Amino acid sequence: MRVVLFGNSGAGKSTLAARLARESSLAHLDLDTLAWLPVTPPRRAPLADSIAAIEAFLADHDAWVVEGCYADLLAVVAARCTRMIFLNPGLDVCIAHCRARPWEPHKYASKEAQDANLDMLVDWIRAYASRDDEFSLRAHRALFDRFAGDKIELGEPVTAIT
Repeated sequence: MRVVLFGNSGAGKSTLAARLARESSLAHLDLDTLAWLPVTPPRRAPLADSIAAIEAFLADHDAWVVEGCYADLLAVVAARCTRMIFLNPGLDVCIAHCRARPWEPHKYASKEAQDANLDMLVDWIRAYASRDDEFSLRAHRALFDRFAGDKIELGEPVTAIT
């Protein structure tokens, strides 16, 4: 099993990816961990560096779940996945998930630092349909529509995948 999982921030990607990894013994790659440089203000890592890290992960694992919101990076993984899952539960669900999100120590130095970023994140989530970048609904829809293999779009919060 090789799953690529994507959607807006707060769509439930990390929760579903962790569950799939645990239940199916899959290696788990959160693209957030390699898409950004460890600098302030945040800045994307060079695309070639991120792709090299993805290629190394794929070479090391036969069964995996890769999750993120980066259509440019997801396109690399999509060519090798056996299933694509597009989480698209709507803005209200995504915002509620972000407001309830526990501290993510792999992304923020503290819960306070994470919460200080919340207003910006909510604004970013709200702009999902109007943006024209690799994180946008437009980019995610194009990635999903191009994929000819086993795929599913989920418009409700995830409770079960079959």
